Order: sequence, then structure tokens, then C-alpha cells
Amino acid sequence: MISFTLLLPLIFVQALRISSAYNVVLVIFDDLRPTLGAYGDSLARTPNLDAFAEGSSIFTHAYSQQALCAPSRNSLLTGRRPDTLHLYDFYSYWRSFAGNFTSLPQYFKQHGYYTYSCGKVFHPGLSSNNSDDYPLSWSAPAFRPRTEQYMNSPVCPDPSGDSVLRKYNLICPVELQTQPYKTLPDIESVTEALRFVHSYNLKQTEQPFLLAVGFHKPHINFRIPRQFYNQFPLDQFYNYTNSTEKPQLMPSVAWNPYTDVRARDDFKHANISFPYGPLSDQQAARIRQGYYASVAYVDDLFGKLVAGLDLQSTVVVVLGDHGWSLGEHGEWAKYSNFEVALRVPLIIRSPEFPLSHSRHFGSITELIDVFPTVVDLAHLPPLPTCQGNSSQLTCGEGKSLYPQLKGLKPAFSHVALSQYPRPGMLPTKFPNSDKPKLRNIKIMGYSLRTDVYRYTLWVRFHAHNFSQDWHNVYGEELYDHRIDSGEQFNVASLSKFNIVRQNLRHSLIELVENLNKAN
Repeated sequence: MISFTLLLPLIFVQALRISSAYNVVLVIFDDLRPTLGAYGDSLARTPNLDAFAEGSSIFTHAYSQQALCAPSRNSLLTGRRPDTLHLYDFYSYWRSFAGNFTSLPQYFKQHGYYTYSCGKVFHPGLSSNNSDDYPLSWSAPAFRPRTEQYMNSPVCPDPSGDSVLRKYNLICPVELQTQPYKTLPDIESVTEALRFVHSYNLKQTEQPFLLAVGFHKPHINFRIPRQFYNQFPLDQFYNYTNSTEKPQLMPSVAWNPYTDVRARDDFKHANISFPYGPLSDQQAARIRQGYYASVAYVDDLFGKLVAGLDLQSTVVVVLGDHGWSLGEHGEWAKYSNFEVALRVPLIIRSPEFPLSHSRHFGSITELIDVFPTVVDLAHLPPLPTCQGNSSQLTCGEGKSLYPQLKGLKPAFSHVALSQYPRPGMLPTKFPNSDKPKLRNIKIMGYSLRTDVYRYTLWVRFHAHNFSQDWHNVYGEELYDHRIDSGEQFNVASLSKFNIVRQNLRHSLIELVENLNKAN
């Protein structure tokens, strides 16, 4: 029997660790690609995120696991891939459907942190058990803005100026006093986050906190205060990209027909041919203007949030859940395996690594790397790497970026594995090929991003048992980023790339098969 006196030193060490632990703030932007000044975007108006990045570590090649909100967020917050969670849509809860896997906030809660969620962190609905995974992940019920219920309601002013008419528009500049409760969801979330931090500091408790703040923007619709639109002249968005049409050698299964954009009142009567369009030059410019204005809007709110944090005692991680196409390849929205739909900003700031200037890391990283990285930054017991035991509920499939933050070179090269499902070879409205439900998924596109190439293979997928038929191929894509960073030229059929294509195909299949065996 161990005596109580022998336990005292252990209790003291644990109490000392908790009392000296960093607070953690996780900031998630919805549909944010790297349209930030800190990432070299000259059109962006993001002074607050840029100033924050100046003293932070910037990962320039970070990728989402799937370009859709619920699968991406559950993957990020559990450190598991969509194939492990068996979640490719919005309609299942991983704990009851795949496994009772430990989430990032749950891990912190288990190790003495008070955890709290504001805004869109987990995706609302069935994918988070209609509770934002409370009480397992959070110490208190998650905060959801009361104005969130109007996000897909006809509350946009009619462009004609009629003060009575309200529209279900994509482009939606507003005056706050005309909106329900005279505010917007992201304003509410930041207000609540600041209230939480202030009240928590007043408690003078030694228990650290993990606060997750989820912004709804720049997700459509672009319903934001009008003044942010005024920052961006429409003319600068007409010649935004040279890649405005469907690439000639792009397989049809890869196409995203942007069904949610087409459904909006200001676009659905515009006679945009299905599935390839194109949009008019003016329509394209207006969408880009709305997107950049929405990014500027949340940048302004981010500045207010950061001003209320003590950065000397807080680890802050900023990221997007996936990207968004702004006319590249003639596509809009997300729902694809292209670079613009998968690449996201990832910015990490820690008191442990005080910086006078930003540090840039160009190695390939994934959002599943965030869970083990944040654990290491908080100096909690390291998150175990999943070892192929399906009963291992507390582990991650990513790698910690902490050694790189300490200045060590990556121990091994890394690739990013992403995926997107389709109901068939051709774009369709019914079933929706942008957002197919599990029962309709017949094809899975697996995409491998290396430091030089993006390789994507579209294969038969059996939704009833989550298996792949690698011999039944519906499309193959290969893009060489040394000469084609916009992924406009699919070179998979060119003989000079045969060896590269075969090697990448083998690597992709081997990676997915090994993950299948582990689960």
C-alpha cells in the first residue's frame, strides 16, 4: 500500500503543472482559404490577422481532410480521418456510429482544463449529437448565437431598395439595425467569448481554460455589415484568375456544380446552365467581392477578440476548416479535391516561442495535426499515435508540429491525404453531387498532396461497409505544382509522367489500405 505522505509530492507536482499551464484559444473560421495579407494576398484587408501572424508561426501548406464543414471539423477535433469516423456528410455522430473517440476539448477537460465553446466549433446537428458534443467535450453547454437561426432565412434587403421585401440572397450587405435582434452571429460569439474571458479572469482561479471560438464567416451567404463591402471596389475582382473554365482534361466526376450558390435568390434566375455554367464576369466579381468583404469583417472581429486575451499566458491557434473556390477552374464554393478547396491558413502563437517576426513553415501539414500539437503546446501528456487497435479511443492519426516549433527539422517527409465523395460520375442536382448523403455515395476521390504534386484517384466506394474497389476507376488527376500551382493542367495521361503517376497511385492506395487495417 502506498502511503499518503508518498503521494504528497505527486499531488504537489500535478497542482504546480496546472497552475502554471497556458490557457488555450482555438479560433476556427468557416470556409476560409488563405486570403490574408500574411499569406501574400495583396487584395486582402486583414490588418488584425496580419498583426497577429507577425509574432506567430505560419504554416503555409496546411490542408483539410475534406472540403465540407462537418467532416472537416469532426476530423480536426478528434484527430481522425473521415474514413475512420465514417462521416462524409452531416448526418451521423461519430461516438455512436464509428467509435467513442476522445475529442480535443475532451482531452483537455480530462487533464484539468475548463473547456468552453462559442459559435460554430463542432458542426451543429446530428454530427455533434445536437449538443455540440456536450457534456463530453465541454465543461458548460456550448454558446450558440440566438441570431444563428436566421442564417438561411430571407433577411437580405432587396437590391431595389424596397424596405419591406427580404431575400434569400448570396450577396447580402446589411445595416445591423435592420437585422433580427440588430446584430449578427459572429458579433454575438465574440461578445460572449470576451465575456467568458473577462469573468474567468475575475475568478482568479488556477484552473486553465480552453476556449474555442467558431466564426460563421466567410461562409455564404455574405450577410455582413455594408461598410466592409465598401472597402473593395468591384473592378479589382474581374481579372482575379486566368483559370475561369473547366479544365479540358478534368474528369467530370471531379466537378463541383456549386448548387448552393445557384439556389440563392440573386442567382437562381440568372440562367446559369447546369452543371458547368459559366457565371457572368459581373456575377463572378460580385462573389469575390462578397467573400473578401466577409474575410475583412471577421478580421475586424478577430482583432476585438485578441485584444481581450493575455497573449503572455495563452496559446492561440487560428485556422480555416477548409478552403473555397473563387472561380478557379470555373468552380465556386468548396466540394472538391482541388488546392483552393483544401488549403487553409494555420497560424500558431505560444508564449513559449516569443517572436519578433513571423516564422514560415513550408512543410506539408494537415488539420489532424492540430490535436497532438496543441496538446504538446500545453505540455499535457502527449497524445498517443493510433497503432491499429480499434479499441484505442484516445489517440490521433496526425503528427505533432511541436518539434518544428522548437526549431527541429521534421523527422520524416509528410503528405496530406484528403477525400471527397460523389454519388456518380456526372454532376447532378438529385442526388446532390456537391453534398451526397452516405446512402448515395458510390465514388470516393482520394487526393494526395506532396511537396511537388497533387494526385487524385476517383474509385468505386461501397457505403455499406466503407470499402474501396481500386480496380474500378472513374477518374485520375495529376498536377505538377512546380509549373502549375493553379492545377489547370491534368497531366495524368501524359507518358512522361507515367512513373510519377504510378508511384503516387501506389503510395495513395497503400496509405488508405493501411489506415483501413488500423480501423
